[in-house]
Amino acid sequence: MKKVKKMLYKISQEASDYDTYSGAVVCAESEKEAVKIDPSGFRLWHDGAWWFQCADHEEKEKHNDCWVNNIKDVKVELIGTAEDHIKIGQIICASFNAG
Repeated sequence: MKKVKKMLYKISQEASDYDTYSGAVVCAESEKEAVKIDPSGFRLWHDGAWWFQCADHEEKEKHNDCWVNNIKDVKVELIGTAEDHIKIGQIICASFNAG
């Protein structure tokens, strides 16, 4: 069985204001996957949009002003290798600018 390479990335955005995430440290296999992680942990990126997963596992398209609406606006920086106990998609820490 092939071991998945787990990396740590700093993701950030420049459109920070009050009540927005300025960035996060996340675990992903690649930069391409890191930009699909929302720092809130409540939305997933697929099919060209952010989707919120409800308690009944139904997904609803969800835009909000707390993070970018397009993953092209996410900056990604590789910062290291994740330890074995860290899971792909895990948010290690996030910075939220409360207003």
